[in-house]
Amino acid sequence: MATLYSTHCRSYSPLTPSPSSSSYSSYCSSSSSSSKLGHVAVSSSAPKRFLAAKLSVLSQNQNVARMQDGAVATAVTPIENDFPFKKLKGGLLSEPSTDECKDAVRFDINENESTVSITVVGASGDLAKKKIFPALFALYYEGCLPKHFTVYGYARSKMTDAELRTMVSKTLTCRIDKRENCGEKMEQFLERCFYHSGQYDSQENFAELDKKLKEHEGGKVSNRLFYLSIPPNVFIDAVRCASLSASAGNGWTRVIVEKPFGRDSESSAALTKGLKQYLDEDQIFRIDHYLGKELVENLSVLRFSNLIFEPLWSRQYIRNVQFIFSEDFGTEGRGGYFDNYGIIRDIMQNHLLQILALFAMETPVSLAAEDIRNEKVKVLRSMRPLEIENMVIGQYKSHTKGGVTYPAYTDDKTVPKGSLTPTFAAAALFIDNARWDGVPFLMKAGKALHNKKAEIRVQFRHVPGNLYNRNIGTDLDLATNELVIRVQPDEAIYLKINNKVPGLGMRLDRSNLNLHYAARYSKEIPDAYERLLLDAIEGERRLFIRSDELDAAWSLFTPVLKELEEKRIIPEYYPYGSRGPVGAHYLAARYKVRWGDVSVEQ
Repeated sequence: MATLYSTHCRSYSPLTPSPSSSSYSSYCSSSSSSSKLGHVAVSSSAPKRFLAAKLSVLSQNQNVARMQDGAVATAVTPIENDFPFKKLKGGLLSEPSTDECKDAVRFDINENESTVSITVVGASGDLAKKKIFPALFALYYEGCLPKHFTVYGYARSKMTDAELRTMVSKTLTCRIDKRENCGEKMEQFLERCFYHSGQYDSQENFAELDKKLKEHEGGKVSNRLFYLSIPPNVFIDAVRCASLSASAGNGWTRVIVEKPFGRDSESSAALTKGLKQYLDEDQIFRIDHYLGKELVENLSVLRFSNLIFEPLWSRQYIRNVQFIFSEDFGTEGRGGYFDNYGIIRDIMQNHLLQILALFAMETPVSLAAEDIRNEKVKVLRSMRPLEIENMVIGQYKSHTKGGVTYPAYTDDKTVPKGSLTPTFAAAALFIDNARWDGVPFLMKAGKALHNKKAEIRVQFRHVPGNLYNRNIGTDLDLATNELVIRVQPDEAIYLKINNKVPGLGMRLDRSNLNLHYAARYSKEIPDAYERLLLDAIEGERRLFIRSDELDAAWSLFTPVLKELEEKRIIPEYYPYGSRGPVGAHYLAARYKVRWGDVSVEQ
């Protein structure tokens, strides 16, 4: 039986769903011609090393009925590691006692007999240094990683283990509330970090990595996680080499893939097809780090566990919804990457659209990963493809403020001269279903704006026949209730209401019912990468993007992206540090909407 070990990283209840839901089994069997209910089948296209691993796991766990490629056996019983509970005599389940652990994390196989090897492919890059290694250390610091784990960096750069540890140590930080043993924990973590230099398209180099991993695994059941922190043009090469030469021999193998997932529908489909030559869908973890942010994960809790919100979550009460992303800096030397994608692909098609799908989805059957992802796909398939008439694009230009001159986008030496790539975009999208028919969902994203923030704004309808219209005045928008979910920075949820100002007269003003996270919770909010890495290790797919979900997302944006590029539409220029192009306000006004982030009170 699998063993629980104490952590402070997750809370589970007896209602927590198994990651291996029946809906996912049906999804896999419908998408794989080799998977038939009632017998075990193995896809002929899968590499021999993966097949051996699957068969080995089946032989060790006779109750495991579903293979990694979706095949299902007749007698289906839950996989033991899917439940974070102790099994009592008689087969009953109970939560771990508070004496044993507050929170629990489960892994597939007994911790004394298994190990997890995490390989960061592209370990010398900025993402690995600034996000992935610090997130792994934070998980170790909180006791969320298994007893036996190893972290390997893999990149083309020549580097020793000691040099990797020196590089990584510069970005590690400890939780503010737990700094008493920070140095000791860092040393322990760094002792588990190693490095192997190799090419991303070399099976020989990955075979050498495999040999080193086996030395650290010491004959235990090996589980391996590969994080692809590399350019998308080498994704498939790296996956091919890892799957054929460095996959787990007798445990699971999973691969985290960073965005961008292509540039349009065609390139995205080609990438998915390439990955699936070597991996099954449930081995691919497409990461969008915004889905790991605390306030985004709280969306479903806010809506589905509070009676006051769910009845209002429809066209009957909501006038419009706004998804706003702004950065107060430009490309700053990263223009080469950005110019190939632009703000629409970089932010809107993934981050904001994923949040929209979570916001607008119907109530899922359960909290199981596939039930939630099924509902998100339904929302995306109900949306109208974006038209150019419902979009405004912009690009920041040079601006002098306070004696300081800020550069234009095309002043960046890594950006081609005369580039028309948008650094700002605003769009109006619509969901053609019974719940949201006619409600505009407005998106706005841009660089070099006046502030840095990401937020969701829900503007409710006016009160019909409002008795206090005379006190409110002619601008009814100022009296509209608004729910604001500030994703970053300074996380908060607040509701704008109308209230009487104390005194003998009848004067109204707007007040906020405010849940400010820093004031309410003393615990430091984990970074999004911590949550997503932990989910990938556990096999929890709820916050990762499925291939059909990705297809549906690209189908909304691909037509307008092609039209913008083929017609070489010139963006509206806006000063560095401003609120963006004026055209964005005209777009909102067309649907009788005022952007919520431009008001005085915000």
